[in-house]
Amino acid sequence: MRLIPQSLVGRALMVLLVGLAVSHLISLTLYTGDRSNVSATAAGRRVAEHIAGVLAAVEAAPPEARSRLTRSFWGPAFRVSLTADGPLAADGGGWRARQARAMLSDYLFGIDAERIRVGYRDNAPPTAWFQPDERDRRWMETMGRHMPGMMGGMMGSMGRGPGIGAGPGAMPGGFTAHMWSGGEVLEVSLRLSDGSWLNFAAPPVTVAAFWRSPYFLSILATTLVVIGLSVWALKRSTAPLATLAAAADRLGRDVNAPPLAEDGPSEVRHAARAFNEMQRRLGAFIANRTQTLAAVSHDLRTPITRLRLRAEFIDDAEAQKKMLADLDEMEAMITATLAFAADDAAAEASAAFDLAALLQGLCDDAQDRGGDAAYDGPAKLAFTGRPRALKRLFGNLVDNALKYGHRARVAPAADDKAITVTVADDGPGIPEGEREKVFQPFYRVEPSRSRDTGGTGLGLAVVRSIARAHGGDVVLANRPEGGLVATVTLPNA
Repeated sequence: MRLIPQSLVGRALMVLLVGLAVSHLISLTLYTGDRSNVSATAAGRRVAEHIAGVLAAVEAAPPEARSRLTRSFWGPAFRVSLTADGPLAADGGGWRARQARAMLSDYLFGIDAERIRVGYRDNAPPTAWFQPDERDRRWMETMGRHMPGMMGGMMGSMGRGPGIGAGPGAMPGGFTAHMWSGGEVLEVSLRLSDGSWLNFAAPPVTVAAFWRSPYFLSILATTLVVIGLSVWALKRSTAPLATLAAAADRLGRDVNAPPLAEDGPSEVRHAARAFNEMQRRLGAFIANRTQTLAAVSHDLRTPITRLRLRAEFIDDAEAQKKMLADLDEMEAMITATLAFAADDAAAEASAAFDLAALLQGLCDDAQDRGGDAAYDGPAKLAFTGRPRALKRLFGNLVDNALKYGHRARVAPAADDKAITVTVADDGPGIPEGEREKVFQPFYRVEPSRSRDTGGTGLGLAVVRSIARAHGGDVVLANRPEGGLVATVTLPNA
């Protein structure tokens, strides 16, 4: 499984998505941290101010009224009581308690730090000083179920949770009471001037989940819009590259194909111009080579004709025969070389035709000449290509099979992707090390395919050239039962 996309669009999108993810992750981290700190700090300040106000009121009240006064300060997330002894340890709570104590000191003017005790309890049972009556119990149960907490740790570092306090616990007086559900409770005890202790309890602040905030929805919507626009822009920008790739593939089959449109981004326009210039130079080179060979062929035919005329005056019949044979061979080589260089496959236009009829016709022609050729395939086989070039391709293979293998068996087959045509013979085959070399111009395998049997060594070179000009190829293999089989593969598009 490949994790990195292979296409340019896929890779660009991957880079974009990774960049967006990292950027949003950093932004979300900063936002959520700052959001939680601000919420916790604000809630902590409200509780500290509340404690300072309660402390001032209790200190100013007469001793006999303090107990009832503390009850009046109760709220959905705030509990106050008076006890003779301090319920919390002087050094309890750890570093979080020290930070909370420092924050409270800023609001409790005139209170020494030794008179302030802070502690945290996780699902703790109610403390001894917290002794509600039946009315308080019902009030706590109702408010605890419906009201969120307010205290989320001091200065953003004193703990967070959805709610606080103990679960069900046995209460003095023989009944069960429910404090804030789940989480932990912050407890603060302050020693009053008369030696008694004023005790407070509050739950942590409940900060709504980030994904429920409008900010998260805006980030999500922005990301989707950016991704959608990026996909559209990338596909539009890279579309000329796909056109360039298709043109390069087409150039291998037709050097005279129309030039590319030079539009798109500057880099793509530059690549298109370079491609068009390369195609122009290739076309000029091929045309110049063909003209040169045509001129050479014409110039050579003139002295060959003169030599042929002079050979008629030779009295020695054997010498005359050999000379005329050499001249015929020279002329055949010149004609074959010119035909190979002219590259008819590139000059001919593509057309739809019946490939089965073409192959059947070649076999029929070979039989008319006395050859053992047979066709074994479908009655019709539609194909779009260059009929004259393909007739030359399969004609060369059938002629080679008859010439070197004594018989030719032509069998086409087709599927959704390709058309495969095999031409088999009963000859000696070709050694494995020679099967690619025979496709080189003027190369012959000795002694089975020598000059004595005819040919110029260009037949298979022409076959492969035409096959590849159609986007296909040809390979040779020895048959297990003897003989050679040539397999031509053409794209069925």
